[in-house]
Amino acid sequence: MPVKARDRLLATAEELFYAEGIRAVGIERILAESGVGRASLYRHFPSKDDLVVAVLEARDRRWRSWLAERVEALGGHPLAVFDALAERFAHNDFRGCAFINTMIESADPDSPAHRVAAAHKERVVDYLEQLLTAAEVTEPALQARQFALLMDGAIVTALRERTPTPAARARRLAETLLTADDPAP
Repeated sequence: MPVKARDRLLATAEELFYAEGIRAVGIERILAESGVGRASLYRHFPSKDDLVVAVLEARDRRWRSWLAERVEALGGHPLAVFDALAERFAHNDFRGCAFINTMIESADPDSPAHRVAAAHKERVVDYLEQLLTAAEVTEPALQARQFALLMDGAIVTALRERTPTPAARARRLAETLLTADDPAP
């Protein structure tokens, strides 16, 4: 079954944006590598910003689904998010977080790409809060924000160090937060 032009554009753009950065990749390169014509591109995406937003929205859905599946497979405990991240950090194609990278490249908080990336981070916090609530943690909203901070720090550190060990370090810190939260018996 042939892959639709829109899907080829999205897949090509996502791969290139993640590997090289949004600003570094031009429309000509996306067209050349996707094999899609200019008219088809602009029929689906009136501007590069529209393409970037569509790429980020699709990646958001896939990434959050991946995280939920991995956390469940790893036992369902909130700390499993760090085990899932460690798996991801070990991949040869790991280039950090596409959403953090986008917010750095699109520093204007009102830009469409920045807004989509920030919304992704809020959805991750919401997911963490659900996990922490299910684990009956006190102050799950606060703990979720702390976990998200540890996750983002682990992502950036893993990129810098080129190793999955920052996920384990972040996990230990998160475990300390949960232990401190536990009321004494």
